[in-house]
Formats: sequence, C-alpha cells, structure tokens
Amino acid sequence: MQKKTFEASAGGNAVCVKVTGSKTIQEIKIQKDVVDPDDVEMLEDLILTCVNEALRKVDDAQSASFGKFNIPGFM
Repeated sequence: MQKKTFEASAGGNAVCVKVTGSKTIQEIKIQKDVVDPDDVEMLEDLILTCVNEALRKVDDAQSASFGKFNIPGFM
C-alpha cells in the first residue's frame, strides 16, 4: 500500500496532487492561469482541497484493504 500512488485534483485540474500510500506528497502541479497575486486565498483553498482529497483516497484504500482480513475484535 505504501508504494501505491494516489492522485487528486481541484478547480477543474487547476491543481493536481500525488501522494503515496504512506501519505508523503510526491508532486503538486499548479496551472499558470490559476496563479493570481491578487487572489492568493483561492489558490491556497484549491491546494488544501486537493491535498485533503488525495489523503482521503489513501485512507479509503487502507480501510478497504483492512476490510479483507476480517479479524474479530480488530476494529
């Protein structure tokens, strides 16, 4: 799971993030037209949304993986 890569995007692919299964950010891509010095808050929000979505995908994949084992009393 830790070697697997998870991707998320926000703002119509204006910001894209790749993270590993160990929740390490590998890459952040930002399209040039999203960078507006007069609206930094919007870019910050897009980055936060994107990173949080990628990390949620990791959590979902880990939960699905643990569900396969069905160990009584584990959860």
